Amino acid sequence: MPPERFDHFMARANATYYAQHIFGQDFTTAPEISQVFGELLGCWAKVVWQMLGAPADVIFAEAGPGRGVLMADALRAWATPNVHFIEASPKLRAEQAKRVPHAAWHASLSSIPAGPLILIGNEFLDALPVRQFVRRASGWVERYVENGAYVEIPADYQLPDDPLGSVREVNEAAISFCRELSARDGIGLFIDYGPAESAAGESVQAIRNGIYADPLSYPGEADITAHVDFARIKRTVHAQGPVKQNQFLSALGLYQRSDFLAQKHPEKALDLRLSVQRLTAPEAMGSLFKVLAVCPDHMPPLPGFA
Repeated sequence: MPPERFDHFMARANATYYAQHIFGQDFTTAPEISQVFGELLGCWAKVVWQMLGAPADVIFAEAGPGRGVLMADALRAWATPNVHFIEASPKLRAEQAKRVPHAAWHASLSSIPAGPLILIGNEFLDALPVRQFVRRASGWVERYVENGAYVEIPADYQLPDDPLGSVREVNEAAISFCRELSARDGIGLFIDYGPAESAAGESVQAIRNGIYADPLSYPGEADITAHVDFARIKRTVHAQGPVKQNQFLSALGLYQRSDFLAQKHPEKALDLRLSVQRLTAPEAMGSLFKVLAVCPDHMPPLPGFA
């Protein structure tokens, strides 16, 4: 079998992984930590819908919806009936249907019907495949995978003049998704981890059975992700942000909503406080995770980005 370009390897491995695993077995995402996370995103989407003039045919979509927890929580804040999921895994679709039975499912953004669109993507872009380049004395080379190991092939790709040994990751799939969303004047809210500015560095990681693993050793058995290059996306399409997750959630009322629930359900008060800390603490998810809104350039500042 010839060497396989790394992004093709990553795409194939993740497709197999998500077809066989239930989301949340190996890691925990923000919607699983606190119901408030999804409720706030539902409020955010409702306000954005109102900013659009409250069109009756608006589509509320989620890309990579996991078990459907985020959308189920969001719909408590905005009970819109026109819900669409972008999800290829039959196993995950079945999980999502338990929580949002009236949703419509799609394998890609292209099959979502035309019309006003508000889309949420929480830890979606990080799972899209990246190309990896390494700077050698002879120039840039690209990583391929052969027999469970990296091989390097000379690359004709325009990249910065980084020091020898530098690694650059290019997420063409994420760029393509955001371009497609922007081309249809959709509004997309993306919450994911990565730096605010583009930089050299290797960020690909794999998690298997709850612990870090070699990305090449267990294809299809581990979740492979990479940091999102928010700055590159913003250079490609019009967007607001990125802002840190703690700043965004605080602006949307995370503390007030959590305090309200703690007063209403005292037995859950400690869990609510711990969940807020996990979502906002700089050493947890608060600073590493960023929020970016892809939107038409005529939109005023969206909630959380003022």
